Amino acid sequence: MRRRLLSLAAVLAVGLAGCSSAPLPDNLRAKGSHEAAHAAATTAPSATVSRPPDVPLRAGERFVEVRLPGAYTPTAPTPTATDDYRCFLLDPHLGTDQLVSGVDIRPDNAALVHHVIVSRVEPEGIAQAEQLDSADPGDGWTCFGGSGIQGIGVNLDDADWVGAWAPGGGERVMADDIGIPLRAGGRLVVQMHYNLLAGSGTDRSTVRLRVSEAAGSRKKALDTMLLPAPVELPCRENRTAGLCARVVSVADVSRRFEERPATADLLHLLCGPVVPGPVQSCTRTVREKGTIRAVAGHMHLLGRSITVDVDKGTERARRVLDIASWDFDDQGSIPLEKPVRVAPGDRITVTCRHDQALRDLLPAFAGQKERYVVWGEGTTDEMCLGIVLLTRP
Repeated sequence: MRRRLLSLAAVLAVGLAGCSSAPLPDNLRAKGSHEAAHAAATTAPSATVSRPPDVPLRAGERFVEVRLPGAYTPTAPTPTATDDYRCFLLDPHLGTDQLVSGVDIRPDNAALVHHVIVSRVEPEGIAQAEQLDSADPGDGWTCFGGSGIQGIGVNLDDADWVGAWAPGGGERVMADDIGIPLRAGGRLVVQMHYNLLAGSGTDRSTVRLRVSEAAGSRKKALDTMLLPAPVELPCRENRTAGLCARVVSVADVSRRFEERPATADLLHLLCGPVVPGPVQSCTRTVREKGTIRAVAGHMHLLGRSITVDVDKGTERARRVLDIASWDFDDQGSIPLEKPVRVAPGDRITVTCRHDQALRDLLPAFAGQKERYVVWGEGTTDEMCLGIVLLTRP
């Protein structure tokens, strides 16, 4: 069980979504009413999202581009699955240590791509990654619940993420005093989440990194802290038959994503006792001193609102993320105008609100029966995730 819990950081894809590095202060916050955004949604929300404008290279920066090795055709790994998670090992050919200051993930088939997460592989982990790749026919390997590479995503306080894409995503350019380290000779794992409800076809997405030499740089390294919380949303009218029973719903998620044990249950170990209902939260204690530079949130289509608070309910309470009207199509990270310092012992809380009524508005749920909603990796499952981007002394 502990092994599964340690891999949770990679399961959170994120979670992930839109969880890339801190962008320049531009207009990234969700816009418009929640109901209007959802009423206009389709089974492929990402297909109609426009890209933010490109940002010119700054002094010392250059672009490094990697692409999936070939056109990949997403397929369901199990008979009842509607999502395909596929990991690809890519070589950015870095001869010296670099600092990543921007991540631009460009889906080739945006109608199929639910989200993308890019993680770094240290040189000593390449052999294991190559073994996973060679053991699965075709390019890449199936990777529900994480890449399977030891050392990737095992630490919720310092996830090995380089960047991510979700609807509303374009290049996320960091402030000029921060960057994500990439070691010479290292590789990248690109985890693609394909939503098979959107249709069929192939994909050969591209990742473009904005990098600069680490040697002699005064930039500070940017870390990613993940704040997952349970989702425990009962059916309306207190129905408990079929998939409206939690045990049946959890079993269905576990079967579709080959989870043993289910992430929905593991989150109770991480976050403590849970009372079923539309609002859920989780509080984690800060272990290292740091400065919060940007924050993001992630939910799926039943999300209503999400907040992230430091020392909630105390005289020192500071709200660092407040999305009162969740928009699935706008999940970019939001830079803080005034960075917030945290110290060991501080507590950070993520709180999400979900609503079963939204399934009545969205074509993505057409033909689906209402169910007890728990944490799940599918497009029509749900998540509650806060992403805190911070520098350390």
